[in-house]
Amino acid sequence: MNKLTAVYTQAIEHTKNKVIEDMNHYLESKDSLPSFNEYLNDRGHYLEQIWVNVWLNKVTNDVPKNEKKEFLREKGYEVQGVDRKLINKLFRDEMREFQPFHVSEWTEETFANQEQEWEQRYYQAKADFIKRQESNRLAELRHILSEEIGEMAADMLEKDYAELYLYVRHFTAKQLDADIKNNVKFQNIDTFALEEKLVDEGHFNPNSYTTVATFFAELTGDIHKTVHSGRSLYEYQTYFFVYESLISDFLSEVIPQRVLEKLPKEMKEQFEEAFGEKLTPSYIKGSMTQLLYEVEDYFIEDIQEEYLSDLLKIEVIPFDLTVHKQIFEKDYSERERKKAEEEAELQRKREEENRMMEDIFGQEYNPSLGRRVRYILHIGETNTGKTHHALEQMKQANSGLYLAPLRLLALEVYDKLNAEGTLCSLKTGEEEKIVAGANHFSCTVEMFHEKESYDIVVIDEAQMITDKDRGFSWYKAITKANAHEVHIIGSRNSKPMLLQLLGESDIEIHEYSRDTPLEVESKEFHIKHVKKGDALICFSRRRVLETASRLQSDGHTVSMIYGSMPPETRKKQIEQFNSGKTKVIVATDAIGMGLNLPIRRIVFLENEKFDGTRRRLLTSQEVKQIAGRAGRKGIYDVGKVAFTKDIRLMRRLLNQEDEPVHTFAIAPTNSVFERFQRYYRDLGTFFELWGKFKSPPGTKKASLAEERSLYNLIAGTEIEARLPLMDLYGFLHLPFSKNEPTLTRQWEDTMYAIIHGTPLPEPPYKERSLEDLELAYKALGLHLLFLYRLGERTEAIYWERLREEMSDKVQDKLKTDIRKFVKKCRNCGKNLPWDHAFPTCDACHSAKFRRRFGEDF
Repeated sequence: MNKLTAVYTQAIEHTKNKVIEDMNHYLESKDSLPSFNEYLNDRGHYLEQIWVNVWLNKVTNDVPKNEKKEFLREKGYEVQGVDRKLINKLFRDEMREFQPFHVSEWTEETFANQEQEWEQRYYQAKADFIKRQESNRLAELRHILSEEIGEMAADMLEKDYAELYLYVRHFTAKQLDADIKNNVKFQNIDTFALEEKLVDEGHFNPNSYTTVATFFAELTGDIHKTVHSGRSLYEYQTYFFVYESLISDFLSEVIPQRVLEKLPKEMKEQFEEAFGEKLTPSYIKGSMTQLLYEVEDYFIEDIQEEYLSDLLKIEVIPFDLTVHKQIFEKDYSERERKKAEEEAELQRKREEENRMMEDIFGQEYNPSLGRRVRYILHIGETNTGKTHHALEQMKQANSGLYLAPLRLLALEVYDKLNAEGTLCSLKTGEEEKIVAGANHFSCTVEMFHEKESYDIVVIDEAQMITDKDRGFSWYKAITKANAHEVHIIGSRNSKPMLLQLLGESDIEIHEYSRDTPLEVESKEFHIKHVKKGDALICFSRRRVLETASRLQSDGHTVSMIYGSMPPETRKKQIEQFNSGKTKVIVATDAIGMGLNLPIRRIVFLENEKFDGTRRRLLTSQEVKQIAGRAGRKGIYDVGKVAFTKDIRLMRRLLNQEDEPVHTFAIAPTNSVFERFQRYYRDLGTFFELWGKFKSPPGTKKASLAEERSLYNLIAGTEIEARLPLMDLYGFLHLPFSKNEPTLTRQWEDTMYAIIHGTPLPEPPYKERSLEDLELAYKALGLHLLFLYRLGERTEAIYWERLREEMSDKVQDKLKTDIRKFVKKCRNCGKNLPWDHAFPTCDACHSAKFRRRFGEDF
């Protein structure tokens, strides 16, 4: 109990000091000398309390926990496992009776019967009290004076700002003249690029700068430390920081001296009385630090707006307040006049640009559909026969155009119509199959031309009008279709927007419901539950191939569908499933776009997908679009839907009401480009204006990001110089995978061949792997896009045959290589379960976690 003993001694000394303090306070409050007994009578009750308070506070705070527990244990308490608060309470209660110090007895023994010392104590206490009062008075006076000096300084700065600015202006002018004459100019670089060596560009040319701010952006050649977002960083120093410091130092000297000179004599005398010394500029500077800091910003801001030539002009003129005031007023008036002229010119250019923008874009995206066109809307869920009914109407017409979202669907309709006796040609951009005597065409939506006329136009998957990249193709087709009847096929949530777009046109609406109901299975799906007619859905090519590999190893025959698969290969995979040659199909969400398959059950192996920026939960519309493929009347009269997890959540997404879409995508049209060329001839300016163009209500602009990225490759080159603007944009707009570097290089090489009049370079390809073959297929497709655009249809026949052969190779490669796509840990190569959500196994993940955070986790 060593600590307890030490604390006890300290508490006694502390208590004695408290008694003496209380005694002095008592004496200083009395007008005449009280006796010692009077003190005891008045304060006796408090004296005993002093010990209790001091002792309990010190012993609770200073004695360690283990000593407290030992003490309590000796007293018979059970302290094992008792929390700290209860230990402190029990110990404190015991300490109330622990060797009490009798304060009153000590006080009487120490101070009783000492009248002379008591009297001396009284007069000393009174003297200390008077001294303390005087000290408090002076402190209050100092505080009041400091506030008054600050207020007067603020008033002075407000009144004298213009005059002080003339001093700062002349000071800055002299410094600028010296820096421009004596220092060297460095090439401008990013100030944080310290790895780059500064390049000396010789002397400054004052005529190269308009305002002082433009000079302040120059580099001094030094490196300094700055703070950005709370972080200390080093960067190349600019003159702004130099002059910020110079002006700050100048003002810190000038302003306090000026304030001192303007303070009244009485205030200076009060200061000397309160502080015992004369008021100095140094004290004033310290008392207005924040004010100086704030006002310095105003001076620096105003200096930067000055013309550099105006300041260099006054450097040689000796400072005289009246003379420099006249010069400044003249310079300021001239500067304001120039600013007004510049603003008027800017306003004129803005108004001119607004008129030009209105002329170019104007009413282009607010179409008046007053033509004699009858619009027939086919609205309903997936797999309800909408497209079938529209095509039946088109077959009966003398001429017709079917516009598909995918080349595969265009090919499917082309085959279907010809098989049923309606002659039909095919145009997809990458291929043309012209059937002699055919008045019907099946095309991808991007192939639509508004000048062509038909009896009936059928536009499929119209809800795609909201797609930010491709939606404008549906917009153009719907609003510009030149036909007696336009059949528009769309989902339920697209109906309000389509009606809004068509306005007061002649509209007939057909709504469709499923003949085969959907039923969500109550049990979570496992791959061992797979059955004939199942379509397993995942959201990456890799996952499709891994799942198909697993199913084949389990003895199942499998078809596959994914986005980068050649359409001919996809068609063969579908035919195998339709004919029963394969029992199961594994696909991405590409299956949801118009493909008619005899699917018994749709199985979602994943509930999330990566949308290009993040991994997110599927939307209600996506779930419905995919799940709607389940069921086929006469084969599977109930469509089954299964999930591997979160069944309740996914069922809610499937069954919830569709949220109507309210915006559709717009993009440049031929008319827009024709009007643009009245003003400019370069696409760089067009992209700039398109960025400024404000999308009308209910629309969203196509980003044109892919077109712009391709344009940046050839901007300013002979390609841009030699091609007409609309031709160049047409090549930029070719539909190919612009995120593939190989295809982008092929595009650029082909563009140079076109302007040089040389043969088009052959598309690059390799055949080592499935990925190589798929990329080679895309390269052949891009080559064909160029050939058809250039009207080289005869040569295109040869390359179409090569592409068909490449599609066959992809099909063969799928058969031979599919078993290679086993899901493995990318670290150790161990086989992973079919539903493992991560690219590494649990063991590798745990090892990595231990290495990063230590063995204790």
